[in-house]
Amino acid sequence: MGVMKWLVTSVFLCISSQVAAQSGFELSQFSATSKTVFLKWTRYMGAESYRISTALKSSPNDTIGFVLFGPNTLLGSISYLSQGVDYIFTVEALDGSQRVLSSASINASTAPDRMDPIQTIKPKNSKTLIAEFNLKNGVSQYIIRVEDKQGFFREDRVSSSPAEITNLSPYTEYTLSIMAVSSAGRSQPSTTVTGKTVLPPPQFFTSSPTNDSIVVSWAPVDNAVQYTVSIHKFGFNTEIKYNTSDTNLTVSGLEAGLLYMIKSSAWDPIGRNGEDSLYKNQTTRPPAPSSVNVSVVMNNTFAGLAVSWELEKQVYGYVEYHVISEQNVTCNTTSTSCTLPVGCGELHTFQVIASNEAGPSYPSIPVVFITFPCPPDFLAHAPSSDGNCTLTWNRVPYADKYEAFIKTGDGSEENCNTTSNNCTYQCLCGHTYLMSVLAFNEAGSSPHGKVINYTTVPCCPENVAVSAVSTDTLEITWTASLGAELYETTAADALEVILCNDTAPVCALSDLSCDRAYSVVVTPCNDISGCNRACKAHTKDTAPCAPSNLQLTLQNSTVSVSWTANNRKANYTVTADGDGGRHICTTSGNSCNVTDLSCGSIYEFSVSAASAAGPSLSSYTKSHETEPCCPMNITVDQVTEAMTNVTWSQAKGAHSFITSLTSPRGHARCHTQDSHCLMGCITCGTNYSVTMETYSPSGHMSTCTYQGFSSSPCCPSGVKLYRTTDNSFQVYWRSTGSQHSIIAELLGSNNSYNCTALPGQNSCSIDNIQCGDVFHVIVAPLTVEGEKILFCPQRLYSVTCLGTSIGTVIYRGKRSLA
Repeated sequence: MGVMKWLVTSVFLCISSQVAAQSGFELSQFSATSKTVFLKWTRYMGAESYRISTALKSSPNDTIGFVLFGPNTLLGSISYLSQGVDYIFTVEALDGSQRVLSSASINASTAPDRMDPIQTIKPKNSKTLIAEFNLKNGVSQYIIRVEDKQGFFREDRVSSSPAEITNLSPYTEYTLSIMAVSSAGRSQPSTTVTGKTVLPPPQFFTSSPTNDSIVVSWAPVDNAVQYTVSIHKFGFNTEIKYNTSDTNLTVSGLEAGLLYMIKSSAWDPIGRNGEDSLYKNQTTRPPAPSSVNVSVVMNNTFAGLAVSWELEKQVYGYVEYHVISEQNVTCNTTSTSCTLPVGCGELHTFQVIASNEAGPSYPSIPVVFITFPCPPDFLAHAPSSDGNCTLTWNRVPYADKYEAFIKTGDGSEENCNTTSNNCTYQCLCGHTYLMSVLAFNEAGSSPHGKVINYTTVPCCPENVAVSAVSTDTLEITWTASLGAELYETTAADALEVILCNDTAPVCALSDLSCDRAYSVVVTPCNDISGCNRACKAHTKDTAPCAPSNLQLTLQNSTVSVSWTANNRKANYTVTADGDGGRHICTTSGNSCNVTDLSCGSIYEFSVSAASAAGPSLSSYTKSHETEPCCPMNITVDQVTEAMTNVTWSQAKGAHSFITSLTSPRGHARCHTQDSHCLMGCITCGTNYSVTMETYSPSGHMSTCTYQGFSSSPCCPSGVKLYRTTDNSFQVYWRSTGSQHSIIAELLGSNNSYNCTALPGQNSCSIDNIQCGDVFHVIVAPLTVEGEKILFCPQRLYSVTCLGTSIGTVIYRGKRSLA
């Protein structure tokens, strides 16, 4: 057979080299690529050539290829290797007769292939870029090389895509490439792609000059052509954006006393929005207080004026109120009322100003107040079933009208003006009401009299949320309701009722049945008014039941999985986990096919159900073994004219092999557990198809087909040697009908001769033969590469002399020609 040719490349990777030496002959690894390993050796005195041979580390005695180099070559390579495979390389120093003078061996492996370019680069912010790239099998780490035009250079190690490249400079263009890294080294960098960070956020300041406006100002940002200011009202989902090329912005038409969250960003000349700033909070000034009310308060013998007010709307944050009278009577408070000491017959003009962290509001409308009559007495409360309550009192002399004050426990107040002796108001759940009545005349109101209170039933909880925390447990949470001291929580269906009592606004109901719809009710209670039984129910489904009776049916590389499912409505997920990875299929029925399973693997199958209520428990698992893999590589080497040696690579999951060479002129077959076998009964000059059956330990079988094998040309037969002249021979043979040239060689103890015949010829002449020698005659066909078939048989001829000329040629003791 001919010498195998290997490709020499010029790609060098940084791989740690090993050195092995015998008798002073040293060998080291120079570099490696994904398919080529470069070796370097020392010169050996007397060597006429050097031979590199390689074998898999797993099969060190099975040489898979070699290459020869001249005596002056000290650096060579072997190519067509597999990525990420361990090999043993041997370099032999040979003399002129191809005898081994010395040898050295090392272990080495190939490096990863070159990566595809990075797919996309996009900025995350002004100092971070996000790179997305294709992952490579067998590689657990990657290096991203980052460069800019100012000489910045950095290499970041990442493990997955997308990857973040941080600590960059704002508004800077970078060039990125990627390399794969394995134990053998790193690949060559991919082709580069460019990405550019965006502008940094502006640094801005805010203020509120009025109750409906906010002023935003900032320092200029380099390279910015426009700015965007976004204003978001706290508690709302809407956001208003303003674009400007100035460095300040006044936003009007806002709501008073509310919190606004403000952020900004800058735009570059090509229309890219830069990094957003952090939100900055700014409150507008509060609205002017309204509904200012002045009434008389009495504390034993002390008489005073109670000033109360409202804001038109609820405001955010801390608010302080300033009550001012032209009689130099003032009050500062954080509530919506204030009591001032006064006497009878005084005229007071009151104004109220609200202030927050943004500044003071406009003053309220002035309110004038004059002195008061006596307060009414005999106050009484009458509850009603329609959500309204009635306050009654006795009439008092000299009163023109009455005003009832109904205050809740949280400080809010409702007023009722009437000329009668009763007042009806809406009484809300979970509140304790404090009620008093003032009498009014032209001079003013009376001091406060008796105060009565009334507590309503607690409110139904809000924000009730029912969630499944496991397949048989529901967790119920809610916002604590007004007036509630205890909560009764029930979950009921047609068959059972589960109950828990707790003072906290959370409850867990356990031991529920799977795939059932439960009606959940939270009932608030207190010691004063009892329980509120009018709260609505919430329906919640428990998680589906776990599938059972798992069944597996094999169909080639597909496994059909079926199970028993008793759920009302659920989706099912089948998971197959094994050393070939995870495979999943989903369905709403009770069967599913898992496809594309890896050969030579054992998978664990399980199925789980899921619905809107959540996932079920997983079923019990079942195991399944797939058919064994086919060997990736198979090599057929001819040993003799009728015998071959077949070798192949490892096959995952394979326990034994049946290898067949088949042709119309016959076939050969062997059954073995090894990765090689010796086959006889090979016919020369014949094309064979190569197939293999692999069997797993449990008997699963795979059929593998490979590239065909052509046996060597047939050796000529009927070889005869005749003397034609005094010192010439004519060599004859029986024609083989082959399209190969024939070489005839006479190998004597002192001299050797040869001649070559073209395809179809059956003789050739050899001249100038020296007599008196014994010749071994070999007639063999030549390969396409022009090399002789080595295993053709020899014939022994003896030659006698008559003077200086050839006399007699004897073949095996018989006279051939005189």
